[in-house]
Amino acid sequence: MKKTLAIATLLALITTSVNARWGHHGQQGNRNSSVIEQVSTTQVATELTDEQKENLIFMYQEEKLARDVYITLGNIWNSRVFKNIQKSEQKHMNSVKYLLDNYNIPTPVLSDDIGVFENEELQALYNELIEKGSQSLQDALEVGVAIEEKDIADLEEKIEDAPSDVQRVFNNLLRGSYNHLKAFNSKL
Repeated sequence: MKKTLAIATLLALITTSVNARWGHHGQQGNRNSSVIEQVSTTQVATELTDEQKENLIFMYQEEKLARDVYITLGNIWNSRVFKNIQKSEQKHMNSVKYLLDNYNIPTPVLSDDIGVFENEELQALYNELIEKGSQSLQDALEVGVAIEEKDIADLEEKIEDAPSDVQRVFNNLLRGSYNHLKAFNSKL
């Protein structure tokens, strides 16, 4: 336990140092804190209900959906907004994975391949979003808006009655999603 706490504290210090210099999105001088920094010293305080476990599993997969769509559309349109936000989505996945690991919940993705999902609804959604986003850059940006709006709605729903460490992560993910939504809307 002491070793885990020491590693978590070291990770927080490194992340703080990197963020102070480069910021959350790689821009020097930006002082946004990373999502993982906010949970790195968290310890499991309570047992999660089955619903709370399912919420974490779903949010991990939803963050993967966003990342995968942004990687694919970024490659199609060579648009900087997708390339920047896909990196942030990976950080969101890492933050939720930290919680999954902290609560001993198996990672819900058997393959980290781009566009591959075990959840049939997310697989169908990914396919639909890529089809729409492949038509034009305008459509791709609208896909980004739709993803962020869905992510915000899901996070706001799932944050209720969650333990404090989960709430902290979900609040950070919400802030990130609002920033992403703003970025997509500004490009539209």
